[in-house]
Order: sequence, then structure tokens, then C-alpha cells
Amino acid sequence: MSIANQKGGVGKTTTCVNLAAYLSILGHKTLLIDLDPQGNASSGLGIEKGKGTKTIYNVLSKTNIIAEVIQKTDIENLSVVPATVDLAGAEIELAQMNSRENLLSNILSTIVKEYDFILIDCPPSLGLLTVNALTASNSVLIPIQCEFYALEGLTQLMNTIRLIKHHLNPTLDIEGVVLTMKDNRSNLVQEVSAEIKKFFGNRVFDSTIPRNIRLAEAPSHGEPIAIYDPSSKGATSYLALAQELLKRNGYKIDEREKRNFKRKK
Repeated sequence: MSIANQKGGVGKTTTCVNLAAYLSILGHKTLLIDLDPQGNASSGLGIEKGKGTKTIYNVLSKTNIIAEVIQKTDIENLSVVPATVDLAGAEIELAQMNSRENLLSNILSTIVKEYDFILIDCPPSLGLLTVNALTASNSVLIPIQCEFYALEGLTQLMNTIRLIKHHLNPTLDIEGVVLTMKDNRSNLVQEVSAEIKKFFGNRVFDSTIPRNIRLAEAPSHGEPIAIYDPSSKGATSYLALAQELLKRNGYKIDEREKRNFKRKK
């Protein structure tokens, strides 16, 4: 599943990191692939990105196989394929390759059966990296910030999804839309939310993500909110989102397990 929106600052990486963490906590073997050259998802899970760190760039450039770059995190069931700024040059290199849109799909075909969920954090653009992510995914989750310009650019994103579904990946579907940075005290937020629901209908998740200082602090500690502050509003919101996602996909939720996460020993 790709987490995508070409508009930056919508909570895309925050959603990818924390959704992956809670899916793992709820007992599902999960892999997060950081496909954003900023590497924020990697940092948010405490991955060291020093010299010599093997990343998704090494896999795309065919110098390593993906099994060699997967790193475990402090949460049981959760692993990550990290990214660094080296990935920024991948767009140019990909453009020279044959079947460039299918490169990531071919890579993931070697490990897909090992995981219950594979989440891909896309860059804030609709370039070749995002096209690769969407071509490799069964579905796409779209975080949308509750602000005046929320729907700006969505037509382009939806058109890209339609084209990829038609030409490259007929199984691609919209997993849903999650409203982020929501402040229920604002009348504008209520109006924007209503417009988004009018546009996407029942694809909008009931679970929404509020503005929350603890969510903003967690990445600087290299921890998802489930570890940094599991009692915060941000944590309970992402837990609810993970549970709703599982329910939509036919999984049963064991309420007893929802907070009993285990760190890696």
C-alpha cells in the first residue's frame, strides 16, 4: 500500500510511520519502505543513516538485493527499508532503465509473501519514484490536511492513479482518504472536511488525525507515537485508524492486544 499525496506537509510520513507501527503492534508483520529522499520515515523509526548504510537506493540501482537492506526496528513485527538523500538521484537513473515503472514491483515480488502489510512512503511528487510505488501497490492511502487548499492538486493525483491503473497496474485501488491535522474547533475545517467527504464519499476514513504536539515531537526522538507517548491523542487516533483499516480489510481486532506492543530484544 502506498501512502501518497504530491502536496507536501499533509502528514504523509507521519501517517506511514505510525500506521505501520500500530499494524505491527496489532500483530501483523509489516514492512515500511521509505521511498522519499528526505528519509524522514527512516529517522522517525530510529534508523541510523550513517555512511555505509544500505538503502532503497542500493536496491533500485541493483547493487544490493532488498533482503540485504531490510532493518528491524524496536517494535516487534516492524521492519524498514531506509532511504537517504542518495535517493534523490534515482529519478534520473530510473529514466534510463527499461521497464522503469515496474522496477520496484519486480523487487517486491521476491518478498511480498513474507509480510502481511508493505507500506510505501512516497515522495511529495508524482515522479518516477511515486509511479514505481503505485505500480507496485494494491492500493493507495491518501492523507489530506484539513485546510483551505486541501483539494488543490488532487485532480492531478487522481488522474495519475487512473492512468497507472489503466496502463501499468489494474489491481490498484484507493484504500481510502484520511483527514490529518484536524482541529474540530475551526468552522473552516468542518467545511473542508465536508467537501472532502462529498468528493470521496465512503472512501474517507471515520478515524481522523488531530493536530497534536506529541505527534510532532516523536520523530525527533526516533520513535513512533506508540512508543513515544501511547496515551496521547495522536496515538489513540492512529491506533483507531489502524483498527479501521484492518476492519475494512476483513481482519478481526483483538482489543486485548492493542497496547501490548513489544520492543525488539
